[in-house]
Amino acid sequence: MTRFLRNKAVRGVLAGVAVAAVLPVGITASAARDPRGTPAAPRTDARTTTSTTNASISTPANVTTSSASLGPAGAVAAKPYMGWSSYSMQVYSNDGGGWINAAQLMAQSDAMHQKLQQYGYKYINIDAAWNGGTDGYGRPVPSAKLFPNGLQAVIDHIHANGQKVGLYSIPGISKAMLDANLPVYGHPECKTGDLAKQPLQQGDYWGFGYRIDMTKPCAQAYIDSIADLFASWGIDFLKFDSVTPGSGHNDLSMDARDEVKGWSQALARHQIWLELSWALDINYADYWKSVANGWRVEWDVECYCPGEALTAWPNIARLFPKAADWWRHAGPGGWNDFDSLDVGNGTMDGLTKDERRTAATLWAVSAAPFYIGNDMTKLDSYGVQLLTNPEVIGVNQAGRPAQPVSTKTNKQVWYSLNADSSYTVALFNLGTTEANMTANFADLGLDGSATVRDLWARKDLGKFTSSYTAAVVPPHGVRLFKVTPQKQAAIRVNDDDLRVGYDGTWQRNNNYEVPAVSEPLTVTVTDSGTAPAPTPAGTSGVRTVALNNDDAGIVYTGSWSRSTGRGLGDYQDDVQYTETNGDAFSYSFVGNGVDYVTEKDPSQGEVDIYVDGAFKATVDTHADSRSAQQVVYSISDLPNGSHTIRAVKKSGQFMLLDKLVVRQESLLNPGTAAFDKGAQTDVTTEIGRDPGELVSIANGDKALVKGTDYTVDGKVVTIKKAYLAAQPVGSTKLDFSFRGDYRDDVHASTAAGAAITFTFRGTGVDWITALAPDQGEADVYLDGKLVTRVNLHNDVRVTTRQVFSRTGLTDAQHTLRIVKVSGEVLRNDLIRYTLAK
Repeated sequence: MTRFLRNKAVRGVLAGVAVAAVLPVGITASAARDPRGTPAAPRTDARTTTSTTNASISTPANVTTSSASLGPAGAVAAKPYMGWSSYSMQVYSNDGGGWINAAQLMAQSDAMHQKLQQYGYKYINIDAAWNGGTDGYGRPVPSAKLFPNGLQAVIDHIHANGQKVGLYSIPGISKAMLDANLPVYGHPECKTGDLAKQPLQQGDYWGFGYRIDMTKPCAQAYIDSIADLFASWGIDFLKFDSVTPGSGHNDLSMDARDEVKGWSQALARHQIWLELSWALDINYADYWKSVANGWRVEWDVECYCPGEALTAWPNIARLFPKAADWWRHAGPGGWNDFDSLDVGNGTMDGLTKDERRTAATLWAVSAAPFYIGNDMTKLDSYGVQLLTNPEVIGVNQAGRPAQPVSTKTNKQVWYSLNADSSYTVALFNLGTTEANMTANFADLGLDGSATVRDLWARKDLGKFTSSYTAAVVPPHGVRLFKVTPQKQAAIRVNDDDLRVGYDGTWQRNNNYEVPAVSEPLTVTVTDSGTAPAPTPAGTSGVRTVALNNDDAGIVYTGSWSRSTGRGLGDYQDDVQYTETNGDAFSYSFVGNGVDYVTEKDPSQGEVDIYVDGAFKATVDTHADSRSAQQVVYSISDLPNGSHTIRAVKKSGQFMLLDKLVVRQESLLNPGTAAFDKGAQTDVTTEIGRDPGELVSIANGDKALVKGTDYTVDGKVVTIKKAYLAAQPVGSTKLDFSFRGDYRDDVHASTAAGAAITFTFRGTGVDWITALAPDQGEADVYLDGKLVTRVNLHNDVRVTTRQVFSRTGLTDAQHTLRIVKVSGEVLRNDLIRYTLAK
């Protein structure tokens, strides 16, 4: 099965535990009571919270606000949780509702206690279908069939093993509960029949219930009553499924954010962990961070092949682009959830040994909740090795989500900078052939030598000057290292690193950034003896770049093939194609727009489009007859900067890619020129950026020599006729390369008093950032003392300028703090610090 079969027939049977979704025949208001009497009062260290309305819940995903909150769970959420979830085995067993019986759950608890608990695994999370109806107050009642001695006996057994217990629920209220019109526990003035939003709106993916109107005080009281009941049972964790925007509905046709907020407030009173599911919309990442302790970033990891396998490699591979989108949103208090890590038993995992280790590594370096889905009574020795390696677990629990150096290749280097100035580095070979893979230290932000340790092998590999190469990384395989900088090394810390703290409201990019970019000046060289007509100057505008489907920068995930010589009108007479739902392509570019161009045909279907990780549209590539080079998706209003488009096959027999067309701001005016060897004249063009931002001009891989081959006078660049005369007749492309902000991004704030804080151990520190007309002054503090006030204003926008530097510091912990004093905006780009000699 594919992920798109997550429907009522598969998951719906299990998800029938929607809040108040089932009202057993004959239940009356007095027929059912709490298993343990009065619901628990809030824990003594719980936070005080207040209700909210829809008007207060919209927070853009690129906005960072300072907060010490660790979410509903409190301090326990400072690290990703470790444990087990029942759902993978519920699917595998093909008896999902029956598999989670009391004996099975207690057996899993005992197996965890024996094999994994000493390594940090604590949570036993019971997924859908645990309840058997509702009580007289509309609160869920555990299934008597599954738990003949009561769920409380199971909970007590798990707690006696020193573990924590999780349950499952979904948004909404059922029609039956509305019709029953039951009183809310502790609030007899409130009735369940009054809680739905009017007119009625679907509340979950499957349509079990209707949205709750959280503007009504009784709605919060109702959710509080259920949370209090869970707390009285001793529940430590709640998985809240079918959360929207997300869960297949990213268009706000369903919106559970207000209910999520209500649950967050209710659970925070008891410090119960709140985990949201599934495929949450990244546009609202900062909102999820404000209300929850974790959020699923993708669809289910299960392959839905009962009795055959728990998962499959494509379900792991598709997580890499998601991790690249989401990594910066995770941190203490809230974590990116990749779903169950099904690597514990090779006979049922559905993965090779290399793939099992790759999955475990991805979860570890991403600081994803480290919970497994295997039957823990049947773990094999290799699975136990993967799940109990203390150094790999240490990477996960350090809570430092890794990022890729680049996603423009299937040979990917991922890294994170740790608090002790070491790096965690993973080399993922997502290709189909073995390969030697190199981590260049400079790509990590490290200037200097370092020692390297293999974390899976738990072996020191030695000291290396500027890089390390891992030999023969197998297809779908991985190597995992700790890279420790040596004395006098310098470490560059980007503005989005988790070690950088921000006070006030900050935004990443949002058109405050300037990306590095390269643009060609195309010179047509002739030898006619007649002077060519001058090229009209025109004005700088938008240029388009067409990329064929075989462009090296396009990354294909899944089982793609290339078809050439089709003779059907394709761009460059070829296409890339796949037949597998869930397969995808992605392309990262600098510009302000992009078109997805492909064939439309009766054999093709729907494709989901994501831009910068956010779902944009489902496009239909089906047509009654074939037509080539059709623009099936186009976007033109992006901020001019770095972006990624990703397209995922949803339906149909085939998905094709013919070409992509990228629109960029033109920086050359004009972008073409003519040169005649028989009537030689210099060629000039005007650049659209400050001349100091022009890094180089190159012809292929050979750079032109400034002062000899070209000159720069203000914004006018002159290509010398002597250089052009040496070029062959035809088209010569001269690539103009412009620098950009470090890693093409910045953080920016317009708030008065906004501040940047960074703590490091070293003997020197530099602040490198942008200068611009919209900036003013900033105060720089070191270890709490005002050192200087720097002027960040400049008549034009320029990048990566060193505006502050201090050397000769004692080899100790230091704190750099930068505070906005004036100007419209303050940008932060890069902090660099130097280790002791």
